[in-house]
Amino acid sequence: MKVQDKDREQEVRRERSFGLRLNLFFFSVFIIFSVIIVRTATLQFIEGPQLKKEAVSRVTRDIPMQPVRGTIYSADKVPIAYSTPTQTLYATPLKNFSNDEAGVKNRPEVKEAINQLLVKLKELNPSGEQPTLEEMLGKDRLDLENIKHYGYMPRKIINNLNEAEVAYFKENKNMFKGILMLDVVEETNRQYDPDSVAVQTVGYLSRFKSVRENPNFELYQKIYQKQKTSPDPSEQYMEDEIVGYYGVEQEYQEYLRGKNGYKRIEITPQSMAKEGGTEQIVAPQKGDDVFLSINKYVQTQTEKAISDQIRVLRSSKPYVSTGFAVAMEVDTGKVITMASMPDFDANYYNTGNISADHYNEIQNLYINGTIRAKAPDDERNKAESVVYMGSTIKPLSVLIGLKEGLFNKYTTYFDSGITYLNKADKKGIKNAGGHFLGNIGPEMAIKESSNTFMIEKVGKPLLDKYGKGVIDVWTKHMAEFGLGVPTGVDLPGEQSGTIDYTNEKESLLTRMAYASFGQQGKYTTMQLAQYTTMLANRGERLKPHIVDKIVDANGKVVKQAEREVLNKAEYSSDYWDLIQKGMDTEIKGTFDDFPYDFARKTGTSTQHIRKTDIDNGVFIAFAPRENPKLAVAVVVPEGGFGSQSAAPIARKIFDAYDYEYGLDGVPKKSLPKTNPDGTPIDPNAQIQNP
Repeated sequence: MKVQDKDREQEVRRERSFGLRLNLFFFSVFIIFSVIIVRTATLQFIEGPQLKKEAVSRVTRDIPMQPVRGTIYSADKVPIAYSTPTQTLYATPLKNFSNDEAGVKNRPEVKEAINQLLVKLKELNPSGEQPTLEEMLGKDRLDLENIKHYGYMPRKIINNLNEAEVAYFKENKNMFKGILMLDVVEETNRQYDPDSVAVQTVGYLSRFKSVRENPNFELYQKIYQKQKTSPDPSEQYMEDEIVGYYGVEQEYQEYLRGKNGYKRIEITPQSMAKEGGTEQIVAPQKGDDVFLSINKYVQTQTEKAISDQIRVLRSSKPYVSTGFAVAMEVDTGKVITMASMPDFDANYYNTGNISADHYNEIQNLYINGTIRAKAPDDERNKAESVVYMGSTIKPLSVLIGLKEGLFNKYTTYFDSGITYLNKADKKGIKNAGGHFLGNIGPEMAIKESSNTFMIEKVGKPLLDKYGKGVIDVWTKHMAEFGLGVPTGVDLPGEQSGTIDYTNEKESLLTRMAYASFGQQGKYTTMQLAQYTTMLANRGERLKPHIVDKIVDANGKVVKQAEREVLNKAEYSSDYWDLIQKGMDTEIKGTFDDFPYDFARKTGTSTQHIRKTDIDNGVFIAFAPRENPKLAVAVVVPEGGFGSQSAAPIARKIFDAYDYEYGLDGVPKKSLPKTNPDGTPIDPNAQIQNP
């Protein structure tokens, strides 16, 4: 009995062991199949597309196709920078022609093919481009040694094909079967208005390879780094692709460029293109069109006014060589004109390269002197475009004095024409010409341009009030009016000016005295225009903008500039009334027949160069005085008194704006040119169409 029980127990134990092993087996099989199913799904749905792409990439390459760059229009819809179609012949090597043994062996074939090609080019276009055999085989064209290209990449060999060449090479693209594959590709040339409209503001072009690692072009550095890891062929910039270089062309590069297309080609294991191996073509997308706020008519009149004035001034001031002007709408912040003269023909850069001769011609002209320091074009002349404000600061000095409680609008001051900083000061500081003004108030101090009032009622008292902290206080007031800080204009490379009143080599008293009448801070013409706009609109610092809107290829507005207030300077309306009335400097001759009451302030800033003191002409104004429409700032380095050098330029800018838009809201170009009786209208009553 006991034996039977023991046998039964062992049998039960064996059955349990077998069942456990069987369960473990089925569980293991389940786990293995589950892993296989999950891995299969992962391969198919997650990793599959990438693996497929990698497999394809081993036998194909994407060749970028450059997009058509968008057009830059002036405010009056004149194309200032535009792209014109051109036909280009590309050649893709189908064999190895490099310096190795196999490549050298194949060289006679390609030389024979190119010789045939050159004969055909001369036959089809005798007056066209006629390169030599050596030029065609060199690195800038066929690049047989693959210095600039991978083996499979097409090479640009002939530009600007005529109709006969286009027809022939399209029909005979396989004329060099097994040696070269020919392609006619439509590309574009960038063209600029022959009138050279706002050249430095619009900008020009360079090659991507020239700027991609240049620290002055952060945008292109970022693009270059991004495209190293981006698989999207539409984001790939080609080495020889033209890109914006300064100005609007650079600032709005990503709008103007559009997206490049690409051609996917099949390649051999030796990384050579397969003949007839094109698998896919994705067309490029045209760039957006950019509309400037700059009006071509007003701009060209401004440029002419500056050029004419330089010629006039040089008869008595031989070092005068440059002039700068900016006009800004008081209500909107739109920049209507922005001139840095002399300028040059931007078509020198239309291929992205510039010849050595052309560069030598324009090397001192390409910088936009209205937003940054510009080297003069005459080596003897060391006066820069960024100059001291001179007396144009006096409206602001008076505002500061009023707000700080240093005096009130009824305060009088006896101006003897000279003042002294302290008892040790034997030389003193005089008004311009040493003019004696007698008893004056703050309004008259602006109008008569009293240096001594600014020193005695602003500079010295402000120092007494704040002591060592006066520099910070003065800087805060300057910055509030856009002086010493960027204006925010939508252009690259803007500078903030040069501040001298922080120089501790001079006493605080000296610094504040000279700062109070405009001899301690150098600012750009753009900053002066923004500052003048603030004086006109009573304290709103508007962000100036060059571009009004951007429109895509379908006509949709993708970006619209809006009026933007950067900050508001809060002052009593009585104070604004006072300084606007004080901006009434007498200007003999230039504005005698001007049909509007307008606010203005002349400035003459002194600079020591060539071992002597020279005077820079500065002028700011807005018109009309009531309901102002336009603010203007003009700088003429070494031009002498602002009333004589800069004011005549400002007058012509106001006239041009009045003709085109109307300072009273009525464009004068829309008015009749004759009276009802047929007699000519008095030219002083309206501006005639030039």
